[in-house]
Amino acid sequence: MKTIQKNFEEKQSIELAIGTFIISTILFMLYIISNENSTVLVIAWPFALFSIIVNVIMFFHLIEKFIYLPFQRKNIGFKIVILLSNIPITFFYYLIVMKS
Repeated sequence: MKTIQKNFEEKQSIELAIGTFIISTILFMLYIISNENSTVLVIAWPFALFSIIVNVIMFFHLIEKFIYLPFQRKNIGFKIVILLSNIPITFFYYLIVMKS
C-alpha cells in the first residue's frame, strides 16, 4: 500500500507573522520618536486588536493542519513557532508603552 503525502505549501502564516511584526515595530518606533504622542496609539491599538484576531485565526488553521498532516508536522510546527514568536515581542512593546 502506497502512502500519499500531501505537500503543505502554505506561506501566508510566515508572511502574516513577519508583516505584523514589521508594522507593529514601525508603530512602536513612531510612538517613541514622536515623544509618546497619543495620536499614534489611536492607530496602533486597533491594529493590535486586528492583528491578534488574524493571528489567532491563522494559529488555529495551522493547528488543524498539524493534526491532519502528520508527515508535515516539522514544517507546520516551525510555522507555528514563528507565528507565536510575535507574542513576547508585542508584550515587550506593550510594557514599554504602558510604563511611559
